[in-house]
Amino acid sequence: MLGGTLARYFGMRFLSSVLLVFFGIFALVALLDYIELMRRASDIPNVSPILVAKTSLFRVPQVTERIMPFCVLIGAMSCYLNLSRRLELVVARSAGMSAWQFVSPALVVAFLFGAIATTIYNPVSAILQERSKRFESELFGQNPEAMTSVGGAFWLSQRSPEGQAIFNAASSRNQGVSLSGVTIFTFDTEGHFKNRIEARAAELKAESWELQDAHVFALGARPASYPQYQLKTNLTPEQVRESFATPETVPFWELPSYIKIAENAGLQASGYRLQFQKLLARPFMMAAMVFLAAAVSLRFFRFGGVQKMVLSGVAAGFLLYVLSKVTEDLSKAELLHPVAAAWVPVLVGGLTGFIALLYQEDG
Repeated sequence: MLGGTLARYFGMRFLSSVLLVFFGIFALVALLDYIELMRRASDIPNVSPILVAKTSLFRVPQVTERIMPFCVLIGAMSCYLNLSRRLELVVARSAGMSAWQFVSPALVVAFLFGAIATTIYNPVSAILQERSKRFESELFGQNPEAMTSVGGAFWLSQRSPEGQAIFNAASSRNQGVSLSGVTIFTFDTEGHFKNRIEARAAELKAESWELQDAHVFALGARPASYPQYQLKTNLTPEQVRESFATPETVPFWELPSYIKIAENAGLQASGYRLQFQKLLARPFMMAAMVFLAAAVSLRFFRFGGVQKMVLSGVAAGFLLYVLSKVTEDLSKAELLHPVAAAWVPVLVGGLTGFIALLYQEDG
């Protein structure tokens, strides 16, 4: 009975610390992004502060999703250091609880936190990211230069019996099916330049691109303007999504279908496989962060060396992040299988924290 009560208490303390760190970082990122977006939109007449706020707020969840493991690490370290400072860990040990017993509630909570982040938070953040792109298109629709500054231009090339066409877009939505700020360079079958087309927006339809407010500049002819202009294409939505959609923008539940579609189309699906495996491994990564935090923060305050413990925990988290980026780059270069790239950092982090904690507690 005593152990169950203490386990619930430690679990709630850990959860409150993690949520406090997460929402603190969320608010900070949202504030900084809103200020930057307001600065870029300051030249737009009659700009709506509500639209700017919605655009910024909908982009933040995908940014904060990447730092969730560090929120768990910092939250766990803060939780255990506070428990140690207030001598609550001493009371727990005197009641007959070992370190494994008051670490296990945090492991369960961290695993559930990671599972919710994968199955619920990730799809929601992907949907909000798409909506933020639509709001951004409305906000900067009359200012292509401002849209280009979001993240650079997008490029796409197509070949058809009529020749080649190279697309340049300032922004994309729906994984590249809808484009804004479009410039198209067309060539004949022999590779000679034909014309340049500029359009406010382009949307992929059946066997054609439908351009809005298009201006056609051809050699030896006057520029022509069209409210709507159709450009033939042999591209499919799957091929366009493979070029424009980054794996991070695809919701977790849709990743298996994207992998299957890419393989059936003869395209590379390693990026989607890596993202799918990373999301599957996320709950275990959260648990590994708890092991790392416990290994550096269960020392009693009266023994000293708290600053070194905190720095060692932060350094361990940073090295684990570097390892995950290295394995991710190796997977993208097809030098490492996506399953290994996603799970190696989890195993390294979890085993390191587990062995360190085992050595401290049991010698």
